[in-house]
Amino acid sequence: MPSFDWIPFYQELANNLLPFKNDRKSLVKKLKNVYEKIEIDFPKMESDGNVDDIDPFTVYGLFNKNNLIESKRIRIIQGIKDEFNLKSKVPQSFDGIPLLMPLQATFFYFKEIRGEDDIDRLWDVFEVAVSYADSPNGKNRESFIRAYNSAKDLKGLKWRFSMALYWVRPYVYLNLDSTSRKFIRSSTVFDQECRELIKGLRGPKKVPDGEGYLRVCQTVSKALKKANASFHDFPGLSHYAWIFSNGDSSSPDSAPEESRRYWLYAPGHNADHWEEFYKLGIMAIGWDEIGDLGAYSSQKEIQEAMKETYGGSKSYVGSAHITWQFANDMKEGDVVYVKKGVSGLLGRGEVTGESEYFYDESRTEYKNVRKIKWTHKVMWKLHAKAASKTLTDITPYAYFVNPIKERFGDDPVVPSSIVYTSEDFLNEVYMSPEDYQRLADVLKAKKNVVLQGAPGVGKTFAAKRLAYSIMGEKDEERVAMVQFHQSYSYEDFIMGFRPTENGFKLNRGVFYEFCKKAEEDPDNGYFFIIDEINRGNMSKIFGELFMLIERDKRGVELRMLYSNEKFSVPRNVYIIGMMNTADRSLAMLDFALRRRFAFFELKPGFDTEGFGEYQKRLASKKFDALIGVVKKLNETIESDDSLGKGFCIGHSFFCGLTSESVDARLANIVDYELIPLLQEYWYDEPLNVDDWADKLRAAIQ
Repeated sequence: MPSFDWIPFYQELANNLLPFKNDRKSLVKKLKNVYEKIEIDFPKMESDGNVDDIDPFTVYGLFNKNNLIESKRIRIIQGIKDEFNLKSKVPQSFDGIPLLMPLQATFFYFKEIRGEDDIDRLWDVFEVAVSYADSPNGKNRESFIRAYNSAKDLKGLKWRFSMALYWVRPYVYLNLDSTSRKFIRSSTVFDQECRELIKGLRGPKKVPDGEGYLRVCQTVSKALKKANASFHDFPGLSHYAWIFSNGDSSSPDSAPEESRRYWLYAPGHNADHWEEFYKLGIMAIGWDEIGDLGAYSSQKEIQEAMKETYGGSKSYVGSAHITWQFANDMKEGDVVYVKKGVSGLLGRGEVTGESEYFYDESRTEYKNVRKIKWTHKVMWKLHAKAASKTLTDITPYAYFVNPIKERFGDDPVVPSSIVYTSEDFLNEVYMSPEDYQRLADVLKAKKNVVLQGAPGVGKTFAAKRLAYSIMGEKDEERVAMVQFHQSYSYEDFIMGFRPTENGFKLNRGVFYEFCKKAEEDPDNGYFFIIDEINRGNMSKIFGELFMLIERDKRGVELRMLYSNEKFSVPRNVYIIGMMNTADRSLAMLDFALRRRFAFFELKPGFDTEGFGEYQKRLASKKFDALIGVVKKLNETIESDDSLGKGFCIGHSFFCGLTSESVDARLANIVDYELIPLLQEYWYDEPLNVDDWADKLRAAIQ
């Protein structure tokens, strides 16, 4: 059951903010005290960083941002409780609280942009909102409507206004963000009058005036009281709206109808069962040996059954997730898109009321089955590379699913963000879950990490996706990448004078600009990636700022060499370096570099679950044989005193193949990539090179 233990604190805070309406400088001072005591940087709310005014809704925005981890959120709330002497307990759960993106959590614009009375108008609404909620008489109602109408058209406010009012008095004011509106429109919990009223509120131009907003609140409240549901108030509505938007199949019977989800599905290896499945009106998956998936009560049970049945060192996390989703998460109304490999699109189907999962013993293979209504059979090329899994829920990835939906005439998804999780990382990067977690923890703790490893282990590929996974989304604006070389300089990286037609001009380098961008968005992580980091002269490139990249020196200012300005490396900047351990031309690494960076070794991923699934999909005997030889070759390289594990051959030499192209491309990989590498390794042992070249070529004959 959801917990709403946050409500007493949120309501008491509103009462304690009211006296500061005419003494906002004192309020700002107290809030800065909070952040100083908990050792977190105070958010930048003005272009010059000098905050001397604030509205009450922005105070709530400080701890209602969607990028705050729960522990940090609780620290801020605890600090506010102590500073304002509040009596309510610090909440430990936050069910039913809508959150804002960090840049939207401030309800006023910079001084040079906002109107002179913008913050005053927000305070007026706040004051009368509390009064009307606590004493809902006619006079207070009229005061609320006047103040609301005066402020509702402030720049950028729109639907956030109702969210802010909900924070203050969640039993009286309805949050009307897009999640709640969609929930009310779609759920049978609400009567027809209520649903029709919400249907009229589409888009920012449909934000109601004060009287209209109160009418919506009262209509929905009335519908909730007589609804046959487990929730009868706005916090419950907000909580189940969130469940609805996330398609959570664990919601109770009284929760709303499930939102439609979109799945990408592979009918067998290289779609070799598509014609059969299409004719039979079914979709099916393998893993037959573990029996009826409906007999398992959790994903963990399926995982353990796979370990026992199939053996080996794999974790089977991904396989258990796929089979659990197939048996339990697909619901009536969902849409299935059929793929071939990672680039082909073959059809579309819909999950119907007759599509319940069942285990079909009569089939010789692919016994885990669902009936499905196939609506389209096509042969199209995908616009982007698809996930290689058998079954993928692509609903959250609007950038990927929308072009597919458009081709089939389905309604597009409105993207909230391009979500990227640790699961996405493990689907794309052949690394064990344990190694990924260690790597992410090291980067978060040290702030600077060097990914080192043999050629072809996918360091560059992994670096960007590591950043995305920690950010939780694909945001190119928060990632930058450069490559160091022997001529790379401080002037390129930080700043320096460059010649112009009329003399010289001071140019700011890529790292300087990146840090300034990160400084303006302190609540989000920014990731600076440096390829070939060991090829640059770090002391020369970083200059006087080399010290400032250390974790405990973040935020410390030093005077710049050229501009005489003070500069610091923000706490939210993370540096990911990359280096090849097999590079013979490298001198000993600078000790200063080693002291400031953690070093994480990426290993060839041939034995990871992800590569195993990839190998299984290719279904190529030649590929399997070649990988077997390469693994033995790596054992020889690792045991060679003149080489070692840093020279092993990585898996990325073999990535990006399809079942149609795999056999044709293997010869080129062997002759033009692997053998030249061995010639470099054993340049003084040609017989060794010839021996392994013969073995590699024989594997693909």
